[in-house]
Amino acid sequence: MDTREQILHAATSVFAQHGFRGSTTRRIADAAGVNEVTLFRYFGSKDALLEEAVRLDSKEPLSELLPEIPVDPEAELTRWTEAVREHLHSKRSLIRKCMGEMEERPEMMLCAKQAPVRSTNNLCKYFENLRKHGFTKEEGDPMVAAAMLMGTVFHDAMGREMMPEAMPKPVSKAVPQYVRLLLNGLGVKRKSHKS
Repeated sequence: MDTREQILHAATSVFAQHGFRGSTTRRIADAAGVNEVTLFRYFGSKDALLEEAVRLDSKEPLSELLPEIPVDPEAELTRWTEAVREHLHSKRSLIRKCMGEMEERPEMMLCAKQAPVRSTNNLCKYFENLRKHGFTKEEGDPMVAAAMLMGTVFHDAMGREMMPEAMPKPVSKAVPQYVRLLLNGLGVKRKSHKS
């Protein structure tokens, strides 16, 4: 990892733990193993550094793309949704900090929303392909279906620790239940597995 990457990684970690105000250049420099002057040489300001760190982190995809031609919607969507949930769960501290700072620093949220928007668009396209390939005749809005699934998974990934009593148990069975309920609502029949 080069020095720039080291600094960005440290800045993301420090921001996720301490928020904007607590992410002092001294803390970031210490975490990166460099001096403060190096931070300013690479990024010019703390604001620019943190925005770049969050933007770079958000470029990391939430999951693989869903297939262009659906074959087994339940299996495909379950795999994809589990990967999204795991990603969101692993980034929960950073996401919470961005959301908590949204009113004071809206630019942080603009940086952080890139990956979720890409994933929602991918999901919408998949729902359109389900209809196109005859898995459903429903005229439902793909964006509504995508918002429902992404909202549910976001709630699970971010809130399970705070409200475990409000979540399906065990966690390993939650995503398959969310996916099955959504596919039922869209009229997608379960794939029959012949022996």
